[in-house]
Amino acid sequence: MFLSLDTSTLTLSLALVERAPDGALRTLEHVVVGPPRKQSELLPGIVGELLERHGATLPALEGLVVGLGPGSFTGLRIGLATVKSLAYATKLKVAGASSLAAVALEGPEGVPLYCLAVARKDDLYLGAYVRQGGTVEPLEPETAMSPAEVAARMAAEPRAVALGPALVDYRAALESQGVAPHRLLAAPAFPSAVALAQLARFPEAQSLDALFAMEPHYVRASEPERNPKFPPLPGPAPTARLKED
Repeated sequence: MFLSLDTSTLTLSLALVERAPDGALRTLEHVVVGPPRKQSELLPGIVGELLERHGATLPALEGLVVGLGPGSFTGLRIGLATVKSLAYATKLKVAGASSLAAVALEGPEGVPLYCLAVARKDDLYLGAYVRQGGTVEPLEPETAMSPAEVAARMAAEPRAVALGPALVDYRAALESQGVAPHRLLAAPAFPSAVALAQLARFPEAQSLDALFAMEPHYVRASEPERNPKFPPLPGPAPTARLKED
């Protein structure tokens, strides 16, 4: 049994999942809580309530799974900080997976899936994947681009469909750029903790150094880091945290 969560959007997705001896996964319960509830205030209590309903305790779990984004900088920090704290206290393993890959796992098979999340106003994260059964393969590194650039990409790849949380606010903008409505899928509206659980793989062993070195998938620097009026923040330069794959 293990716990999986995603906080990359304003919707919290939390799941308790059981692994059968043959490796198959069964979802015991999937909890979804949307705004205006603050995830920082919600998470500690809702995790305890979920475990209690199923007679489970944190130390008895196999591990913890967390969505690494890309997505809301604040949400990702809250989710990963919570998981790191729980893992440190209980010596549990932690596995991370891309939140956009989790979106792709709920898309149709065999076609390019352009999974979209909001980065900032008129700036979208895009993860290009293809799904085959219970696995997804990246077609290229995740990136950020404008709605117009997303529309141009879709025009160049007529088999592609778009899906993901960004379509809640940017469906009309993409249609105005010429994307046909049937290529903009209605679901999923957020990365599912159940899908994350299917994608994540726990390490054989995990040191504290490896645990605390785990970071969200930052596709671009945050607004404070991009603002030339402010001095550089302590720690690694923003570009050092932006993964190439």
